[in-house]
Amino acid sequence: MALVPYDDRDGFIWWNGEMRPWRDAKLHVLSHGLHYASAVFEGERCYGGQVFKLREHTERLINSAKILGFDIGYTAGQIDEATNATLKANGLADAYVRPIAWRGSGEMGVAARNAGVNLAIAVWEWGAYFGVEQRMKGINLAWAKWRRPHPDTAPTASKAAGLYMIGTMSKHAAADEGADDAMMLDHKGDVAEATGANAFFVFDGELHTPTPTCFLDGITRRTVMDLARKRQMTVVERVIKPEELKRATESFVAGTAAEVTPVRRIGELEFTPGQITETLMRDYEAATRG
Repeated sequence: MALVPYDDRDGFIWWNGEMRPWRDAKLHVLSHGLHYASAVFEGERCYGGQVFKLREHTERLINSAKILGFDIGYTAGQIDEATNATLKANGLADAYVRPIAWRGSGEMGVAARNAGVNLAIAVWEWGAYFGVEQRMKGINLAWAKWRRPHPDTAPTASKAAGLYMIGTMSKHAAADEGADDAMMLDHKGDVAEATGANAFFVFDGELHTPTPTCFLDGITRRTVMDLARKRQMTVVERVIKPEELKRATESFVAGTAAEVTPVRRIGELEFTPGQITETLMRDYEAATRG
């Protein structure tokens, strides 16, 4: 994520049903979510006062918590209302939105059903967007050392905090190599995703994307696929071997923060951002900004 909020600033964060001053939104050091990663979250974008696909994000947040074995305690309608109230309280129309739910400090230990569940929603201003022409230059990805886990070994269908540890490590390693991000393989050695965005490739004029068997079927991912089908593009979900990528002519990643971002390089492989990528970039921008 390009923009990160800091703890010493003005504003308000919605916390368990009330607006707290930004500086006062603090949790105890013995919160279970900090020690054992019992936390789920969402990344959302507000464009012109409207959160894109808000209900889909909220429902995924609730479902992610259920996968981890806890109930957030609010309905989707209540969470949507709280999200919009937080945006209003902070006076923001174009913003990043971060709801997060976690087990608290009521009980410490691996098992902590009595720890209590908290929900907070923070929003912050999203900076100026680069134009399509600037973004068409593409980004540079390194290959990640870490792999997305088998779904029998981790709750891969949830947007759980613990699943992002290897993403952080991979992105830091990529930065050390001078790259913008990292492309991750799955537990079988097949292409999976970038550290925080889904991957797409163009083969012979068709749009191909890895089947999300051990990583999130992203909301932006599904949106891009729908946009491509509306353009009568052939969309293929399948297992993609890394050795196949030398035949791909275009590549891009898609996610709430990344939107649609062209890729010019993965390791030693080079791609030329082209017409399909640019078309989907423009269509996604039209869909989100009305």
